[in-house]
Amino acid sequence: MAVQSSFKNMTICLFAICIVCSGLLAGVYALTKAPIDAAAKAKNEAAILEVLPDTAASIEEERTVEFEGQTYAYNLAYDEVGNVVGCAINVAPVGFGGPIAIKVGFDINGVIWNTKVLSQAETPGLGAKCVEPSFYDQFKGFNPAEKTLAVKKDGGDVDAITASTITSRAYADGLALAVKVFHAIGQTPMLINE
Repeated sequence: MAVQSSFKNMTICLFAICIVCSGLLAGVYALTKAPIDAAAKAKNEAAILEVLPDTAASIEEERTVEFEGQTYAYNLAYDEVGNVVGCAINVAPVGFGGPIAIKVGFDINGVIWNTKVLSQAETPGLGAKCVEPSFYDQFKGFNPAEKTLAVKKDGGDVDAITASTITSRAYADGLALAVKVFHAIGQTPMLINE
């Protein structure tokens, strides 16, 4: 005898399917969490090395600093004898497609050594060009004490990506924020050689 379709039978069947699917998703998450975290950590460590001065012999564990009500992560770099030679700061300005996670490296004098985009969701072919050397190379050796971190359209010294002024502004604003955070870090005992 066939089971008759009823609201009760459909509800029980749907509930069972949801339980099985939830269990499968939890299992997949448990299996992939560690490799995903390891890959993210490796990407972060590679970015730190890429944005810091070549004289960096060791990089300490991540620290945080409070600035204007927000918490920012950073790493200090030391030379062979233990002097601070640089600082890598994480910022995430909001571009056209959402936050652009950028790691900004400074030398001890506050000059931007290099930048690296960790993640972004900008428009492909337009704002996504922020990951290309033709855009981010202009920030290597950028001294915020001598130049303005704003796009030229706004009176600054940054060449914007063609047809992507919002992304370019967000990138420049993120670097300007990183400069302020760097100065906040410098006013704490953290940059004093211990």
